[in-house]
Amino acid sequence: MAHRAVCYCNDCQAFAHFIERPDDAVLNELGGTEIVATLPRHVHFTQGLEALVCMSLSNHGLLRWYASCCNTPIGNTPRDVKISYVGLFHSCLVKRDPSLQDSFGPVRMVLQTNSAKGQVKSTPVRNFVTLLQIMKFVLAARMTGNYKSNPFFVKDRGIPIKQPRVLTKDERTRVTNAV
Repeated sequence: MAHRAVCYCNDCQAFAHFIERPDDAVLNELGGTEIVATLPRHVHFTQGLEALVCMSLSNHGLLRWYASCCNTPIGNTPRDVKISYVGLFHSCLVKRDPSLQDSFGPVRMVLQTNSAKGQVKSTPVRNFVTLLQIMKFVLAARMTGNYKSNPFFVKDRGIPIKQPRVLTKDERTRVTNAV
């Protein structure tokens, strides 16, 4: 299960500025972040775990994971391990062959278009259908206990494997103003 989406929200744009990557590693020309929504149990780290770090724009916001060595964005997860979801950044998945289109299909959701840097067509019906499909897999992982298989959280403890850095008010204002 995986679905491609593009999110134009201010928080995704602020994260791109926080890691100093408002380029195509995070944002497209209209300020959108392309992600692949999937279950964390499908993610496996084979190397570089020592460079993995986590930040959050607020005490209640998403956990945003990236590599500290090169500021490569990895993915976004909810704070609650029981919500089995990760939005993987396109830039950590891109390979020459197969393409993201071949691997995960077309973009199925376009979110927060009101924060785009230009005209982006909203897709409310397609967004709703895709969200229902994602929720079905998230709920199934919760019911079966598969949510516990999550490389971003300590097994059986439900805490992130790295302490999240929560931005101060001044830091958040800086990155938000950069958007």
